Amino acid sequence: MKVAVVGSTGMVGQVMLKVLEERNFPVTELIPVASEKSVGKKVKYKQKEFTIVSMKDAIAAKPDIAIFSAGGSTSLEFAPLFAEAGTTVIDNSSAWRMDPDKKLVVPEINADVLTKTDKIIANPNCSTIQLVMVLGPLNKKYDLKRVIVSTYQSVTGTGKAAVDQLNGEISGNDSIAKVYPYQIFKNALPHCDVFADDDYTKEEIKLMKEPKKILGDDTFNLTATAVRVPVQGGHSESVNIEFENEFDLDEVRKILSETPGVIVMDDVKNNQYPMPLYSEGKDEVFVGRIRRDLSQPKTLNLWIVADNLRKGAATNAVQIAEYLVANNLV
Repeated sequence: MKVAVVGSTGMVGQVMLKVLEERNFPVTELIPVASEKSVGKKVKYKQKEFTIVSMKDAIAAKPDIAIFSAGGSTSLEFAPLFAEAGTTVIDNSSAWRMDPDKKLVVPEINADVLTKTDKIIANPNCSTIQLVMVLGPLNKKYDLKRVIVSTYQSVTGTGKAAVDQLNGEISGNDSIAKVYPYQIFKNALPHCDVFADDDYTKEEIKLMKEPKKILGDDTFNLTATAVRVPVQGGHSESVNIEFENEFDLDEVRKILSETPGVIVMDDVKNNQYPMPLYSEGKDEVFVGRIRRDLSQPKTLNLWIVADNLRKGAATNAVQIAEYLVANNLV
């Protein structure tokens, strides 16, 4: 099993290597790929050093699977070239997510849509993944009508430079380059990604579109506000869900606790609720603060937290690869 990791020096790429190792994915040959300036440098995997190769050499090596985390433009250019060489690409960028010919997959929710002919598979947005892990099973039981989500997103979602900015501001180092239009320390920015013509950010648009595709259901409405907060690891979401059908709170907790990959942390009497501190370094999605919306019927409030670099990116991609191998699709 030849596996290429494209963008292996980046923040998500490094976590992908870690997750492949932790989950003992059956890699017989690792092909780390990065930008031209990194070719020849080394990355570590299972206590061994591997030399970074160019995109051209990686394609020529014809890996079975290529996991991409190298940005949309890189994916648009090179993912089809890998696919033409017979490689199955799992892409973490936004490049292919809304392409009607490409599958958008969260394995616990919709892996069954995958076939051998899917040569470019899209990994959803980090905030989308943790959201649909909760929406999916509840939609099956109660039928979604409307979803309102507000996110509280970690700076790691922007990348290493954003982490450096936060840490620089904390330490009082003004020489660190700024990637946000304002300071992030002691602040909250209602500005994730760039603004579109309708005044929603690209992050909010992803959150409004991707869940419908993953769930195969466009009958419900969804609106979002995405906020960047001075947290180093883990995205949080406040979610308001209106259903077509009545629900029972105990049944909601039971459904979610029985969903693979979801951990219900909902004991407010003992101050037990999801927080980024709990999620960092873990692959599960944590859900709590589960309660009725007292302002209208058939409506639920809850709070979702997950590590955005792991389940929100690297782990989900590796889980897709695991499904492909387990079901002889590569």
